[in-house]
Amino acid sequence: MGTLIENLTVQLGTRSYPILIGEGLLGERAMIDRHVRARDVLIVSNTTVAPLYLANLEASLSPRRTIATLLPDGESYKTLDTVARILDVLVANRFGRDCAVLALGGGVVGDMAGFAASIYQRGVTFIQAPTTLLAQVDSAVGGKTGVNHPGGKNLIGAFHQPSAVLSDTTTLATLPPRELRAGLAEVVKYGLIRDADFFAWLEARVDALLAGDTDALAHVIRRSCEIKADVVARDEHEHGERALLNFGHTFGHAVESATGYGRWLHGEAVAAGMAMAARMSCESRLLDAADLQRIMRLIERLGLPTHVDQVQPQTMLEHMRIDKKVLDGRIRLVLLRAIGQAFVTADYDENRLTHTLEAHLR
Repeated sequence: MGTLIENLTVQLGTRSYPILIGEGLLGERAMIDRHVRARDVLIVSNTTVAPLYLANLEASLSPRRTIATLLPDGESYKTLDTVARILDVLVANRFGRDCAVLALGGGVVGDMAGFAASIYQRGVTFIQAPTTLLAQVDSAVGGKTGVNHPGGKNLIGAFHQPSAVLSDTTTLATLPPRELRAGLAEVVKYGLIRDADFFAWLEARVDALLAGDTDALAHVIRRSCEIKADVVARDEHEHGERALLNFGHTFGHAVESATGYGRWLHGEAVAAGMAMAARMSCESRLLDAADLQRIMRLIERLGLPTHVDQVQPQTMLEHMRIDKKVLDGRIRLVLLRAIGQAFVTADYDENRLTHTLEAHLR
C-alpha cells in the first residue's frame, strides 16, 4: 500500500488540482481511481523509465484501456517530431476527447506528453506521474508544456494544466546520482527566489540530500511544490510574478541551446545559470558578496557546475536574446537583492552582463 506524505493543491478555480506526494503511489489503485477518471488512457513514458514502473502503473489502471508509447530517452528528442509520434498513437487507437494522457517519466516526457494533450482534439485530460526529482519539484507542476527548437529552449508549447500530479517518491531510489543532483538545482532555486530559511536548511543537509535520504527528499519536494503552487496560483500564464521561477533559466537555457541539447542536463545548466544570475546581481551592487559566496559554495557542494566550457560570451548573448522573456528586444533577467528576494528587471548595465559571462565562460 502507498503512503501519502502530502496532498497540496494548486489553486486555479475550477481547474484546481492536487499534488500528491508519497511512497508507492503508482501501485495505489484506490488513489489512481480517484484521480484518473478516463476509461481510455495513453501512458507516455521512455525506454529508461518504462521497464521500471510501467507494469505497476498499468496494473493500478486496470480495467481501463491503456496503451503505452515509449519514447527515446533524452533532451535531444524533445522535438515536434516526437510529439507527432504521440499524436499518431492517439489517432491510431481512436482515442476520443474523453481520454487521458498520462506522463510517466521526467521533465522531457512530461513536457511532450502535456503538449500532445494540449493540442489533441483541442485539449484532453493530462496527468503527471513524475519519476525524477527535477520533475517532482518543478516541471510537473504549473502547466508549462512544449518542445525545443534548434533556435531556443521550449520555444514551442502551450499552457495546459494537469488534472493531478502523482509524485511517487520511491521512484527516486532508481535515479542516477547525476539526475538527483540536477533535480537539486531546481530546489536551490526555490530557496533563492522566495525562502532564505529553506536555503539555509539546504546548506545544513547537503550530505543527506546527496545520499538520497528519504525524509530530506520528501521535505524538499513538499516545500518546492508549496512555493511553486503559490506562485502559479497567482500568475498562471507568467504575466508577472511567475517569471521569478525562471531564476537562472535565461542563462541556463542559453547554455543548453548553445551546446546542442544533450551535453548538459537541464538542472546542470540551471545551476550554472543561477551562478551567473547571482554574480550579475553582485556586479550590479544588489547582492552582498557574502551571499554570492554562499550561493556558489552550495552549488559546488551539490556537485553542480558554476562555469561553462567551450561557449563564447557572444554566442551566449545570441541565444539569450531568443529567450521567451525578451521584451522590446531587451533581455529581462531575474536577479537577487538577497537570498530569498528575487525580482525581474530589464534595467541593468550591459557591460556588467558581459563581465558576468566572461567570468563564467571558459
